[in-house]
Amino acid sequence: QVQLVESGGRLVQAGGSLRLSCVASGRDVSSYSYTMGWFRQAPGRGREFVLAISWSGASTEYADSVKGRFTIPRDNAKNTVYLQMNNVEPEDTGVYYCAADRVVTGIEMKNPYEYEFWGQGTQVTVYS
Repeated sequence: QVQLVESGGRLVQAGGSLRLSCVASGRDVSSYSYTMGWFRQAPGRGREFVLAISWSGASTEYADSVKGRFTIPRDNAKNTVYLQMNNVEPEDTGVYYCAADRVVTGIEMKNPYEYEFWGQGTQVTVYS
């Protein structure tokens, strides 16, 4: 089992930056290599893919809406993945969820149904 805990969500002005963190823990976290993803959900909308990165970092998938603005650094030694959000827009508002999976690769990293473990989410609100 793996537990994921997100943090860093807050109120931020459009054009600003913030960094979300997701820390993984549990008995299996060091036993497998996990792909990590970030998803978000705005009020009244479904869960939307944002970014994902393979365990090695060699493969990364981006949503078109965040290319050039968001990145997904990860630190495997700390069992932590980040979501660096730059030049945020009001449309980035939502609850951001971290997800992990041992198997998912390639383009399927964009599919939320491919992820086994999820965090509780952290709220990001962007105001103009």
